[in-house]
Amino acid sequence: MSRNKGMLFVLAGAGSFGFTPVFVKLGFSNGYTLGEINIIQMIIAFITLWGIAFLLRVKLSRLTRKRVLKIMATGSFVGLTSIFYYGAIHYLSASLAIILLFQFVWMGFFFEWVFNRRKPTVLAICSMAITLIGVFFASNILITGIVELPAIGLIFGMLSAFTYAGFIFFSGQIAVDVDPWARSPIMVTGSLILVTLTFVKDIPTLPAGDVRLWIVGGGVALFGAVIPPLFFAIGAPMLSDGLANVLSAIELPVALISASLILSESVTALQWGGVVLIIAAIFLNNSRGLNKRLNLKRST
Repeated sequence: MSRNKGMLFVLAGAGSFGFTPVFVKLGFSNGYTLGEINIIQMIIAFITLWGIAFLLRVKLSRLTRKRVLKIMATGSFVGLTSIFYYGAIHYLSASLAIILLFQFVWMGFFFEWVFNRRKPTVLAICSMAITLIGVFFASNILITGIVELPAIGLIFGMLSAFTYAGFIFFSGQIAVDVDPWARSPIMVTGSLILVTLTFVKDIPTLPAGDVRLWIVGGGVALFGAVIPPLFFAIGAPMLSDGLANVLSAIELPVALISASLILSESVTALQWGGVVLIIAAIFLNNSRGLNKRLNLKRST
């Protein structure tokens, strides 16, 4: 029962992140800057997550200053991902931006290689190859041509994948024994500090009294910085890492469907074929661990 409950929470958390491009695009269409959207998002997420921690009476007294700083540093990767991902959405279609973000699938191998001295396996290399082929088709380059795509948008998209891969890696290495309900608000504190320092020039002109900005920021915060970490904090411990990663792939089709239906972006059959390849690569990358656990369960 707990496993099924965990699957539902992970699916809901990953799926909710797929709606963030809708609110980001809405913000840009209303004339708000990248800095304004990010600052308001992090303020709302900060208040919400710390409010939940207060209501749950989460204890932080056992955390040392060093551990808090490490958790905040890990959380700063969320802020970087938001900056680069939303920047990519500004220059590219939402569907292409999310496809570029999903390059974290193979970039994570390099973090493992550099920090854990764990070289990519043959299975991992095959997964990387399938992912890159999927991106080639999903990006629609065969039709539009790469020359027509803004270079700054492509750079932002790849950087968002790199920082997201870094967040996933370090969040699995730093203070993993700390209560997730305590980690989430501390992480968002790190994100808020980084975003504020990055866009400090936007603070004096921030239209804090603009209700529309708070609505946009609330949507981005809710679907991008509140629901996903909270639902993953609840559901992920009930599942294996491999299964959680596979289920998180729901984010990609949800983002594309929302971009198509709500933002009226065109998604071709060729792009959907590329998406299928990317999701297949995620399954392949986690197949060894899943098979081991399945065989273990059968033998007991």
